[in-house]
Amino acid sequence: MKPSIHFVLALSVVAFSACKTTDHEESDPVGDLAPVETLPANTSYRPAFEGQTRIAGLQTSVGYESRILTQSLRAPWGITSLPDGRLLITEKAGSMRIVTTAGQVSQAITGIPQVNPAGQGGLLGVRVDPDFATNRLIYWVFSEAVSGGNVTSVAKGELSADDTRILNAQVIYRATPAYNGNLHYGGRILFDRTGHLIISTGERSDLATRPQAQQLNSSLGKLIRITKEGQAATGNPLTGQSGARPELYSYGHRNPQGLALHPVTNDLWQGEHGPRGGDEINRIQPGANYGWPTITYGIEYSGQTIGSGIQQQQGMEQPVYYWDPVVSPSGMTFYTGNRIAEWQNNLFITSLSSKHIVRLAITDNRVVGEERLLAGEGQRFRDITQGTDGALYAITDEGRLYRIDRK
Repeated sequence: MKPSIHFVLALSVVAFSACKTTDHEESDPVGDLAPVETLPANTSYRPAFEGQTRIAGLQTSVGYESRILTQSLRAPWGITSLPDGRLLITEKAGSMRIVTTAGQVSQAITGIPQVNPAGQGGLLGVRVDPDFATNRLIYWVFSEAVSGGNVTSVAKGELSADDTRILNAQVIYRATPAYNGNLHYGGRILFDRTGHLIISTGERSDLATRPQAQQLNSSLGKLIRITKEGQAATGNPLTGQSGARPELYSYGHRNPQGLALHPVTNDLWQGEHGPRGGDEINRIQPGANYGWPTITYGIEYSGQTIGSGIQQQQGMEQPVYYWDPVVSPSGMTFYTGNRIAEWQNNLFITSLSSKHIVRLAITDNRVVGEERLLAGEGQRFRDITQGTDGALYAITDEGRLYRIDRK
């Protein structure tokens, strides 16, 4: 792709004042509108506590706008900021590109190990090293063809000084066992506050692999915590437990594609795709079991119950929030900018099938309000990050990069 500066399409999304006169600039937002979800649920399952689903709606009280910076990306999947403010973006087929905040798109970066882009696979989540300014290291997740099938793999490499190549790329972790399927890879990655990597892996979707989400001798359906070299991180919660892999951080996950650290508490929050209903947002406790496929608020795509059709079981964690029908949550980030005060510490989640960005206001680890942003764009929103300038940047499967900020 030849570098070029793409025209910016201004799409103003003006948020009108909410019904109450609460000054959102000085207080935590609390939903005071009707729930944003109006479609019927797939099930008659009852939430475990009030506010676990269909919380009251929110509406941002100040004007904000979205701008399309480029429409020329090719199925982008992951986005993260470079220290100089540019954006590093992965494309599903196996490319990385750097995009400026003016919309200039680089040539494809070379030197990336081959990915298997079939189905839900490809080049997935990406993060730069906390010391990128000095070591220029990049870490990414991808689906890799290996003996016996495919795996979710983690690799790292050094971005060349001219930003055109990955040098010394190496795979540092593979989520095994391999499986001959192309669904539910998970694929998000972030650094925790100790400098270790957290990786999300899916349970590979099929009935044959689904039970492995509950098996501690498998890496499928887990959150994984490893060092920059790919070894189990010190202090992992299941270290020393008989039969458990030492890199496991939590388990019982279906297809987790969202990871974010709360900016105040440093808690790890996670989002995952449910089946037909039952998309989840979880606050991750080290070593905890999040239930899939034993408990779920969803059903099979056929309409049949999953397992025993239960939603609660002792020893298994409840989601902080769930959706039925689904929104298909993918990437997510907490807002820490100062441009829109009422968004402070809110969780923003890109949604695929519902084609909007979710804003969740959270107080004391409970969701207190929900808003839908950019719902009129008709885009499958794949990932979101906050730039060094404090604005939000979101990518879509259709190839767009959006900048979202106060007007």
